[in-house]
Amino acid sequence: MTVGGDAKRFALNSGRFIPAIGLGTWKMTPEDAKSAVYKAVAHAGYRHVDCAWRYLNEQGVGQGLQAAFESGVVKREELFITSKVWMNFLAPEDVEACLRTSLRDLNLDYLDLYLIHWPLRAKRDESLGIDGQELVEFDMAATWRAMEDLVRKGLVKDIGVSNFSVKKLQKLLETAEIPPAVNQVETHPLWRNDKLLDFCKSQSIHVSAYSPLGSPDSIPILRANRPELHIDLMKDPTVVEVGKNIGKTAAQVLIRWGVQRGTSVLAKSVSLNRLKENIDVLDWELPQEDFERISTAYKHQARLLDGDIFIRETGLGPKSIDELWDGEL
Repeated sequence: MTVGGDAKRFALNSGRFIPAIGLGTWKMTPEDAKSAVYKAVAHAGYRHVDCAWRYLNEQGVGQGLQAAFESGVVKREELFITSKVWMNFLAPEDVEACLRTSLRDLNLDYLDLYLIHWPLRAKRDESLGIDGQELVEFDMAATWRAMEDLVRKGLVKDIGVSNFSVKKLQKLLETAEIPPAVNQVETHPLWRNDKLLDFCKSQSIHVSAYSPLGSPDSIPILRANRPELHIDLMKDPTVVEVGKNIGKTAAQVLIRWGVQRGTSVLAKSVSLNRLKENIDVLDWELPQEDFERISTAYKHQARLLDGDIFIRETGLGPKSIDELWDGEL
């Protein structure tokens, strides 16, 4: 599952490595991001921080990083920093501007990984809303050439995508000179995403997993009409029992499950104790029987973040969730 016996990182197709555990910063306030990033890097040993222009907190992330640098516990080259270009900036001429905004806010000279956040382009608009944004034609090949230029300019080390289906990856690979190093997608036992993982493995594209705990706080909203999926993995008997048998928490079981599948995992917390707990999964493994048990326990499968906010009844854009994901439901 891991590379060369090193459970702390995975190889990318560029020859570089991505840490197995990263700190996710989605939905953090700038102040929380500053605190969480500093604690994660300086006190819990994290070496990967995942952020995005759209999270609206990269200044806070940058302040946390600078505090860690100034403390002397870590150097810039020892960290792996990811950000993402938002859909309003996917015109080829706008990609670098979005990156430079992130670099300025993060107070960094380069990123380790830069991702296309969603495979949809919206009209250039400085407003921050999502609902109702006008979707426009997305020339994926042209945008990807702009991403490749960022690598050639030394502004980013690796490039990749997020929320891409197999079909969209296949289309991208037809013209890419630099293949995507990473596809960051939702995956957890309630959405194993097996087909996508198998395809990415066949193409040497690393998969990075967000929402590894199943986002239990979002279940009442995002699964309101799917009662069979009202499963809080953190409290589910299967996960809890596996953890009890090996002396680990439910969160550790779920994060370790993701790592054993060969994915890097992005877990979010602002608590130092939780941060330490979440990264303490690299020197042990789930017994194979327990790994298989979790992998097969949940017959009903569904995304939590299904992209329904991007569905457009008129104009350009997907007309259904099924179309957005190219039937990979």
